[in-house]
Amino acid sequence: MTTFVLVSGGHTGGWIWRDVAPPLRAAGAGVHAVTLTGLGDRRHLAGPETDLETHIEDVVQAIDHVDADEVVLVGYCYGIYPAVGAADRRTERIARLVYLDSPLPQDGRSMLDQVRELMPAGPARERMLGMAERAEDGWRVPAPTPEEWREHGNLAGVSPEGLARIARLASPMPLGPAAQRLRISEAVAALPMSGVFCTVGGTTDIAALEALVASGMPLVQHLAGPGATFFELATGHWPMFSTPDELAGVLLRAAAGEGHRLAAATAA
Repeated sequence: MTTFVLVSGGHTGGWIWRDVAPPLRAAGAGVHAVTLTGLGDRRHLAGPETDLETHIEDVVQAIDHVDADEVVLVGYCYGIYPAVGAADRRTERIARLVYLDSPLPQDGRSMLDQVRELMPAGPARERMLGMAERAEDGWRVPAPTPEEWREHGNLAGVSPEGLARIARLASPMPLGPAAQRLRISEAVAALPMSGVFCTVGGTTDIAALEALVASGMPLVQHLAGPGATFFELATGHWPMFSTPDELAGVLLRAAAGEGHRLAAATAA
């Protein structure tokens, strides 16, 4: 049996997958939604010492406690950083690593490093780089207000009820995980992987990725390999709220190895 281990992003928790889990289970898959230390209903466990290693261990433990032949590990937004870190430590357990509207983490870079180096200039970038200045007691970044979610959250397709739920359940985010540099080996790039781009309000899609590969950019060349597939969802950054059934279908297809493949000629 295939089990999806779902890793949520900053300020959220396993609760964001509520509407995605039923269609996955109806298709015969197992589902384990991870809530990282200091987030969601584990917010009381956060402290100044909470860092990326803490979150990686959260995901490692989730993988270790899943009784399944195949683990499909899904990292959403910030959640891809602990997901990739855990995949590097449990490569033998991972059937596929799914990047859900997320960055492509690199060894030796923190999330904030990559925001600084790669994210286009604008209010969203400045807000993320200002996490340390907003942090209470030097380590706890308050959750966005509903108005801030509307302005910066790319909520295209999310209903007013969905936004109310996000705002009600969002938790502060420890600063440490965003600032600590990720350490991974080349084994991660060799894992079968799928990327899911949310194209409404997003900055990247399959065509843009193909152009990057064709340009010869070294860090994306492995994405033209036979084990890499890609999907697009015509929605904003919260597909688990805006299009949960469609997202579940994409995750099932990714687990089956389906999706768009970059042509070998593009890689050349």
